[in-house]
Amino acid sequence: MSISRKQFFKQASLASVSMAGVLSAYCDEPESSPISQSLLLPNSIDWNSTIGLVAPASPVYDSSQFDEMLINLNNLGFNLVLGEHVRNRNGYLAGTDEERASDLMAMFKNKEIDAILCVRGGWGCNRILPLLDYDVIKANPKPLIGFSDITSLHMAIHQHTGLVSFHGPVGKSDWNSFTKLSFQSIVIDGKKSIYNLPPKQNDFFTITPGDAEGKLLGGNLSVLVAMIGSDYLPDFTDSILFLEDVGEDVYRIDRMITQLKLSGILDQISGFIFGKCTNCDAGSNSLSLAEVFEDHIAPLNIPAFYGAMISHEDLNVTIPVGIRASMDASTGTFSTLEVAVR
Repeated sequence: MSISRKQFFKQASLASVSMAGVLSAYCDEPESSPISQSLLLPNSIDWNSTIGLVAPASPVYDSSQFDEMLINLNNLGFNLVLGEHVRNRNGYLAGTDEERASDLMAMFKNKEIDAILCVRGGWGCNRILPLLDYDVIKANPKPLIGFSDITSLHMAIHQHTGLVSFHGPVGKSDWNSFTKLSFQSIVIDGKKSIYNLPPKQNDFFTITPGDAEGKLLGGNLSVLVAMIGSDYLPDFTDSILFLEDVGEDVYRIDRMITQLKLSGILDQISGFIFGKCTNCDAGSNSLSLAEVFEDHIAPLNIPAFYGAMISHEDLNVTIPVGIRASMDASTGTFSTLEVAVR
């Protein structure tokens, strides 16, 4: 069910009070935290910006859901420009690889487009990575927003251009007050943010206590490990690795984290944050998720925790990929140390 723009902002205003302890924003003097020289920052946007909608992975299968998404995004205030092939279908893909890649590149090239929003994840972004022109992307920096399979784009674009992109909502996400406030703080207001746990969070646990600093890199675990061995993953040295996943049995999480360990990535990071593993069933005769983390993450002796608001669930934070951050594993909080937009 869509809501009017007036209703949305009324709800957001009320939520900003009730959620003040969950998501905070703050600004320091610029000289106290200079932007890393290797980063390429996109321009900030506002709720009236022109947003290019693309489907680089799977399609929105139900046309009525696609239309509902457009209504909801319009109610936020966005002016929408649809990719030429954004409604296409090719099995579980939103068109051919060439069509999906051309839509994404067209949005980067189009000077009228302020930001690019992916309609959903699914599968397919890895397939288009060789088809992208990273020199063109670097010459036309703008916010790229999405999560799940969009992890591929975040990693590859950061690796080849240094552009900061945003692990955040997709077009068909529930743009509730919590999700909207986090997005606004980072991409619109251009603030540094503190990411706290909700007051009654019951699935948070500390794996290893302590504080750490590093560059925020990560996304969906399944997608990330599928990129290992390619030229599209950035250097994880001294980074804070953030992860999430959905619908994976615990033994598969074990297998994928083992792959991160064997590839050497876990030995490079300074901190570890796992958001939520939604519908990740342990089942009978299984290790628990906590035991898997105890086996693989605890021996790293780096700050690590589980339970951040990074997930396939309704309440989600927007994370600027590539920005330096600090974390406190004992309290389950992390904070960006740099602004992510110009």
